[in-house]
Amino acid sequence: MTLSSLPALKHLDADCWDGLCAEPQPFLRHGFLSALEESGSVGPGTGWMPAHQVMLGARGELLAALPAYIKDHSYGEYVFDHGWADACRRAGIAYYPKLLGAIPFSPVSGPRLLGEPSAAGRLLAALTGNLQPQGLSGLHINFTRPEDDVLLQGQEGWLARLGCQFHWRNRGYRDFQDFLDTLASRKRKQMRKEREQVAGQGIEFDWREGHQLSEAEWDFVYLCYANTYRVRGQAPYLTRVFFSLLAERMPEMIRVVLARRAGQPVAMAFSLVGGDSLYGRYWGCLAEFDRLHFETCFYQGMEYAIAKGLQRFDAGAQGEHKLIRGFEPVITRSWHYLCHPGLRAAVAQFLSEERLAVQRYAEQARELLPYRQS
Repeated sequence: MTLSSLPALKHLDADCWDGLCAEPQPFLRHGFLSALEESGSVGPGTGWMPAHQVMLGARGELLAALPAYIKDHSYGEYVFDHGWADACRRAGIAYYPKLLGAIPFSPVSGPRLLGEPSAAGRLLAALTGNLQPQGLSGLHINFTRPEDDVLLQGQEGWLARLGCQFHWRNRGYRDFQDFLDTLASRKRKQMRKEREQVAGQGIEFDWREGHQLSEAEWDFVYLCYANTYRVRGQAPYLTRVFFSLLAERMPEMIRVVLARRAGQPVAMAFSLVGGDSLYGRYWGCLAEFDRLHFETCFYQGMEYAIAKGLQRFDAGAQGEHKLIRGFEPVITRSWHYLCHPGLRAAVAQFLSEERLAVQRYAEQARELLPYRQS
């Protein structure tokens, strides 16, 4: 077997890459990752330099892979290690560049070590030995699935980190009212009132798949997306071209809900669908309307999942406001291999304390869920 680093996925056949993906998750698709690269959303000037790690067989066949990037900052990762980097700066230790196995700007758990477990395990073993010769401080693999955790557990030098997100589960609801009937009376009334407030402003919703949007409508989607960053004084991660490329390459996985008032679009939420899951990713509005964010980003997605028989709605990272709307705490994992022994020991101590805090937080969060007590 031979370990190689690919600077762009266009050098690799799409079917070969997608053939390694055991789950129908959109973020791992060649179309998604290559759209990020070819649109300029990652690459030179972004701090995300593609360096996909691949294991090739004797005939050059692709056996295992890790979507990976060389990073010179920690933005857009959603596993926050800025404190580690700052401690290294004060101690005179180089923290950047580092190698990151992740999906850019997408805090979604899923496969990271692609391929058969035996080949993926060999890829993992080969990677750690190549870090220091390349001037890399370590390897970080974010938002893994349980199968990856099995490969990483007990491996020398690897440290596990826990996080907490909030996901909504469809427990066979017939419709949105059926879901509301599972809630405590006060919470049920609150959600009903929020939805009525939005409807009372004359706002209607229109769901589209990727092939059903015109370029002018994609312009609107991007304007809304970019505006969520600009109002905070930040530049958007994604470029406009990314959305057009994605619509060309995987339109069947795209879902966009447009909020309209008097026939004119005023807000949108962009999602992807894969397997039994809906993944809410981006939202934006061009005018302020009371409770519109909750309706567009949460209630519309929940209602859509029920109608389509989807079992899970992952509406993005963070957000305790999701709890009172029925999104349940879910533990996430990331893994970290740090070459510097002193840094590794310090981070290991920090993570042992943080792990307990995250578990307590998830337990306490569960007590705030709005469901009726049995």
